[in-house]
Order: sequence, then C-alpha cells, then structure tokens
Amino acid sequence: MVEKIADILENKKAKDIRIINIEDISVLTDYFIICSGTSSTHIRALADELEFKMEEAGCRHLRREGYDSARWILFDYGNVVVHIFHEDDRNFYDLERLWSDGKIYQRQQSKL
Repeated sequence: MVEKIADILENKKAKDIRIINIEDISVLTDYFIICSGTSSTHIRALADELEFKMEEAGCRHLRREGYDSARWILFDYGNVVVHIFHEDDRNFYDLERLWSDGKIYQRQQSKL
C-alpha cells in the first residue's frame, strides 16, 4: 500500500515525498507518507487522485481531514496515514523532525 500511494502522489507531481516507518515507536499507524503541493488547487488535485485511485484498487480511507482548507489534507488508511501539505505548513509543522526516531522507508521503482 505504501508503494502504491507514493506512486499515485508522484505521478500527480507531489513534491518531496517522504515515507517514515513508525511501527516500532507508535501505535497510531505503521507509516506516515508526507508530501507537498504547490497550491491549494494542486493539494486538492493530489487528494482527489489519491482517493479515486485507492478506491479503484478497493482501498477506502477510514478518515479524511482538511480538504476544505486544502492546506494540510490527511488520509487515514489504517496502517498508513498520508499528509498532503502546502509547503509553508509543512515547514511550520515539521512532522519529519517530530517523527525523526522513525525509519526512512526507501521506495522501489515506480510501478504506475
């Protein structure tokens, strides 16, 4: 699921996609996927594409937050939580620093 989500975001031109494995340090989820969009329109487009492609693959999110403001959209897929940020908000909240004890996940080649 991690690879599929990252591929979807990459193909829609998400910026600076990071995957953090936090399964050993948190009960919240196993992975965070963090990326940026360049504008609220781009962020919504990333969210729309992710939601569509994942539902097409039979994976429906448990929860979606932040769509209306399109500054930080969160998708909860259970063992994977996706954060789609506006670049300014990503820098401000700095989730990568907050979860720096997690392991950086190295992606395989894109399959889409």
